[in-house]
Amino acid sequence: YTRGKQSEAAAAGRSSRRRVNVAAVAAAVAAVSGATALSLPPPSRAGALVDPAQSLTRRGMAKFVQNDVEGSIADFDLLIDSAPMRAPYLWQRGLSLYYADRFDEGAQQFRKDVAVNPNDTEEAIWAFMCEARTLGFDEARRRLLKVGTDPRGYMREAYALFSGEGSEAALVSAGNRGAADAFYALLYVGLWREARGEEGAAREAMVAAVESAYGQRSGDYMAGLAAVHCKRRGGKVA
Repeated sequence: YTRGKQSEAAAAGRSSRRRVNVAAVAAAVAAVSGATALSLPPPSRAGALVDPAQSLTRRGMAKFVQNDVEGSIADFDLLIDSAPMRAPYLWQRGLSLYYADRFDEGAQQFRKDVAVNPNDTEEAIWAFMCEARTLGFDEARRRLLKVGTDPRGYMREAYALFSGEGSEAALVSAGNRGAADAFYALLYVGLWREARGEEGAAREAMVAAVESAYGQRSGDYMAGLAAVHCKRRGGKVA
């Protein structure tokens, strides 16, 4: 993630929290595969204790990108039971709740995240996504959380679009800076269309995000999310 009025270099460092390499997550999960779905991971073979919270987070993330959304929620909930102080920071759980159609809980998760990270553009938008499903599009826009200025052009345009001050064209244009920007522009266009109830158009944008160079090769957790979105919404990826 990025936070507020940071430099682009600082933004790149902070965004690594979301841009987790999926292959690395899967490898970490394999290391704790002996754990049951509702148990803390065991010590490593080397004898050193694995950080249970980190292991549960990684295992939940790996389950999510494998489209085991419900299993990922079980791991994230177990993490909260074992380390309650981490609950506001579990944006991954909010994403899983959205795709499990548990929108009220998802909105609560994202609002907690913004409460501790007040410049969190992504979670403000995801809270909107959840509330559009339960409260309606107009009310979700009225309740859109205020956040600081994001240093990433595509995220500024995404927030402007959801707040009613931007346009799809401006967001797509902001994606022209590079492969990652193009992917994220398509991702948020797809989410915007889904929030508006434009299911076919939303699938089209999300499939394009998955099929993009970044979507295919980056290993980004959000590229995995776009693929899960297509699987759950009937988007056919080539």
